[in-house]
Amino acid sequence: MKTEVIPIDPLHIDATDLEQAAAIIRRGGLVAFPTETVYALGADVFNRTAVEAVFHAKGRPATDPLIVHIAHAEQVNQVAARMPLLAQQLAAAFWPGPLTLVLPRKESIPAEVSAGKNTVAVRLPAHPVICRLIEEAGVPVVGPSANRFGHTSPTSAQHVLDDLDERIDAVIDSGPTLIGVESTVLDVSGTEPCLLRPGGISLEQLHSYIPDLKFVPAYLNETSAATGPGMLLTHYAPRARLMLYDGSRDAVQIALIQGIAEQQQLGKSVGVLIIMDNPTRYEQAGAKVIHAGETLESAASGLFRAMRELDSQGVDVILADAPPASGIGLAIRDRLIRAASGQIIRVH
Repeated sequence: MKTEVIPIDPLHIDATDLEQAAAIIRRGGLVAFPTETVYALGADVFNRTAVEAVFHAKGRPATDPLIVHIAHAEQVNQVAARMPLLAQQLAAAFWPGPLTLVLPRKESIPAEVSAGKNTVAVRLPAHPVICRLIEEAGVPVVGPSANRFGHTSPTSAQHVLDDLDERIDAVIDSGPTLIGVESTVLDVSGTEPCLLRPGGISLEQLHSYIPDLKFVPAYLNETSAATGPGMLLTHYAPRARLMLYDGSRDAVQIALIQGIAEQQQLGKSVGVLIIMDNPTRYEQAGAKVIHAGETLESAASGLFRAMRELDSQGVDVILADAPPASGIGLAIRDRLIRAASGQIIRVH
């Protein structure tokens, strides 16, 4: 099955092209679509066979829950049994946008969507194409990232094809995504809210509603099952081994230069992924350098693209430095830590 590419301009959405994609969803097929965060892989949330096909196409374990996308806030009632007051307040503040809320699951939702849990992860994306697609299809859609499981997330239609060509029916090409890292996942199904994954909505933004909220990575005590969507430790990883350095700017720069030399002595081709840094010193040391961005926001948008570019250049190992854990920097750190399988080289 050759994956069809359906170009749709988000500023001038063609109804015919949109109906083509919606028809695939309605008949139980798989369509990758853009969101403001990353490209996602969509299927009818009520179609158990289609949901299982999403897991199969991605190679995703059945223990890892999926996020459900809706087109408007009222549609949450189709997938969630109830909407706690805090969830209502957060939805009013951040929907549409990159915030996923974990809520009590409605019984009509197949258990496979939530890996057998009694909760369901829901978000209302801020991208006109997916919202129109859901409306046209007439059903909410599951939407994990449209990549092979554990690999770097896709921020363009070409990234989707690189991973899933001939494994899914179609991909909607609406250009590169804006934010570049996945949504924030917040569990509000119980008595105490729990931040499961940092993302496009920062911890500082959530503090306006939950002042004492903290991020304690559950994946550092990894079990066989994920507590929420995208929660496993080894995730978002390039094909090359990623080595993550954390410390002061000067100390990290010195350590990166030393790391390049050490890996070259082992016969490795070395790539360096930098954020808000000068590439010259690393290029002079013989590394292939990709600059993710000059700011944390642009680095988030360019993070997965940079990993994929270094992979395409055939490097054996990627050296990267961890950004500050503030704003969207917390989400970038989270993705880099998991791309490095939780191993951090701390330098002083």
